[in-house]
Amino acid sequence: FFSEHTDDMVVKADCDSAGAFFGAMGASCALIFANLGAAYGTAKAAVGVAHLGVAAPQLIMRGIVPVVMAGILGIYGFIFAV
Repeated sequence: FFSEHTDDMVVKADCDSAGAFFGAMGASCALIFANLGAAYGTAKAAVGVAHLGVAAPQLIMRGIVPVVMAGILGIYGFIFAV
C-alpha cells in the first residue's frame, strides 16, 4: 500500500492498538510483581539472617541462600517480562 508519494508507505494494522497495550501491561505487571516479591523475600530473609547472626554466628553463610534465591526471583521476573 503506497500513498500518493512513492517514498512514503501507509501502514495498515490488522488489529487495533489494544493488543500492544495489553502486551505492555502484562510485561510491566510481570516485572513489577516479580520485583515486589523479590524485595519482600529479601526483607524476610534478611531478618532471618540477622536473627541467625545472633543465635548461631557460625551458620551465617548458610542463611545467605534465601537472600540469593529472592534476588534470582527478581531476575527471573525481568527475563519473563522481556
